[in-house]
Amino acid sequence: MLTLKAAGFVDVDAGTVIRPAVVTIEGDRIVGIGGDLPQGPDDEVLDLGDSILLPGLMDMEVNLLMGGRGENPGLSQVQDDPPTRVLRAVGNSRRTLRAGFTTVRNLGLFVKTGGYLLDVALGKAIDAGWIDGPRVVPAGHAITPTGGHLDPTMFAAFMPGALELTVEEGIANGVDEIRKAVRYQIKHGAQLIKVCVSGGVMSLTGEAGAQHYSDEELSAIVDEAHRRGLRVAAHTHGAEAVKHAVAVGIDCIEHGFLMDDEAIQMLVDNNRFLVTTRRLAEAMDVSKAPKALQDKAAEMFPKARTSLVAAYEAGAKIAVGTDAPAIPHGRNADELVTLVDWGMPAAAVLRAATVVAADLIGVTDRGRIAEGLLADIIAVPGDPLQDIGVTQHVDFVMKGGKVFRHDNA
Repeated sequence: MLTLKAAGFVDVDAGTVIRPAVVTIEGDRIVGIGGDLPQGPDDEVLDLGDSILLPGLMDMEVNLLMGGRGENPGLSQVQDDPPTRVLRAVGNSRRTLRAGFTTVRNLGLFVKTGGYLLDVALGKAIDAGWIDGPRVVPAGHAITPTGGHLDPTMFAAFMPGALELTVEEGIANGVDEIRKAVRYQIKHGAQLIKVCVSGGVMSLTGEAGAQHYSDEELSAIVDEAHRRGLRVAAHTHGAEAVKHAVAVGIDCIEHGFLMDDEAIQMLVDNNRFLVTTRRLAEAMDVSKAPKALQDKAAEMFPKARTSLVAAYEAGAKIAVGTDAPAIPHGRNADELVTLVDWGMPAAAVLRAATVVAADLIGVTDRGRIAEGLLADIIAVPGDPLQDIGVTQHVDFVMKGGKVFRHDNA
């Protein structure tokens, strides 16, 4: 057995630090909390000194197949074939894990792949131990209409016929195509469905808050996913689009920068989730974007702060997401710092990155340091309840009982 000894660990439910920390691990599970250090001949103790232990953090919106070292964002759509994307994702996955994020949702490919679900393949490689990375909950291809947000030919303003995606790759119009697109993702390993309900900051076609799918089309997506036991996450900014998404049964709103009080209350009343992605409102560089997109950012980013605070104060279920690479892979903890800076208590932010995120993906085997749970444990150099910034300086990472980072070894 392996035992971790540290100055303390965070009880995320209570929002307190329990001192000292003695956590015993056997295999991939936590089997003991507290007590004396084991003395048996096969027992190993890792003394992490003054560090504070946390359950492995979770990021509910990343795209490991995009961004990262060596990518040319302006040309990647036409330069990067699927093998290149997967190989670059190896580095993105490793950086994300070493940053202390042991579970992520890879929330929707929107690139030409020939129909392959690259995030499913990436998750399989990580689970098999071929490469280092977090546990991946893959969405396959994002479902979006022609010209909608996440239609990649819209982002680059391509001429007609250039790099068009197929229904299997997520471009779907009308109920029949939508059902086919969702069924294809599920067939090939998607564990949730991502849909674009409204535009976004980087959408060249229309207002950021405009609803892109009809209610009938959205209902078809929800019907297909829910009958198969999968949840639906929706890229949605506009207040009216959020209301329509909640009304048809969508489980999770990504971003929601332009939500009003009525939309927020609908989230609360219907027990739906909001995924944050607020750091990008501070860190996303739009200086080289067309003026129309810069104007959108200038309008939306300040509202991201007010809607977040309103959602928290209303009691919405908030989970942490970064939209990496909108912020760099491996800098995921910057999101936690922004949320605290904008008014969420550190304890609530840590819950958003652990137990609430676990609830969002429907698992009970992680998110806390507790007996019987997966040994996904990280260490930070100080008390994150007093200084959330210490989560930016993770120096120990364990996933499933295996150590992936130990700076002071």
